[in-house]
Amino acid sequence: MKVMLLKDVYKLGHAGDVKKVADGYGRNFLLPQGLAVLATPGALKTVEKIREKAAIERANLNKEMGGLAERLAGVELQFVSKAGETGKLYGSITSQMVVDELNKVLGTTLNRHQVEIEPIRTLGEHIAIIHLTVDLNPRIKVMVYREGEAIKSAPKKETPAKADGSVEVKNEAASAAEEAKESAE
Repeated sequence: MKVMLLKDVYKLGHAGDVKKVADGYGRNFLLPQGLAVLATPGALKTVEKIREKAAIERANLNKEMGGLAERLAGVELQFVSKAGETGKLYGSITSQMVVDELNKVLGTTLNRHQVEIEPIRTLGEHIAIIHLTVDLNPRIKVMVYREGEAIKSAPKKETPAKADGSVEVKNEAASAAEEAKESAE
């Protein structure tokens, strides 16, 4: 099925593009959501008008989200989790956990669908991509440390943001376990 996109669709194209898509995708998602119309000769006459309108909307949205993208670009989240001898986590750090920490620290309203990261199951450094718009996709660093190990160059308490824009966060369960451990000593 050939459709003409009315709005930007992630991983498919920009408004005004004519794409060939699976019948079910077009019939069950794109058309009912108002993201596309069938690519008929009459609809193809309006392509330039749709592209111009979409370019203006995209520029305005990028301008609005530019400040948030700058704040997110330097962010480094740190999680503490239990792990085995080989560095494999008991459980995982999910995109929902990453979003929750970002929202708590930066005061944003992101959702888990905007974060592109596989569930983290190993210790170390991982990169997450935040999809704000089609053009703005800042990357954040997610560091995972073993519970009980000293975190390299990280303060013990949460800090909202450093001068360089990085943010350091521990997950709540690990923080409570660490505080209980310290009080036992």
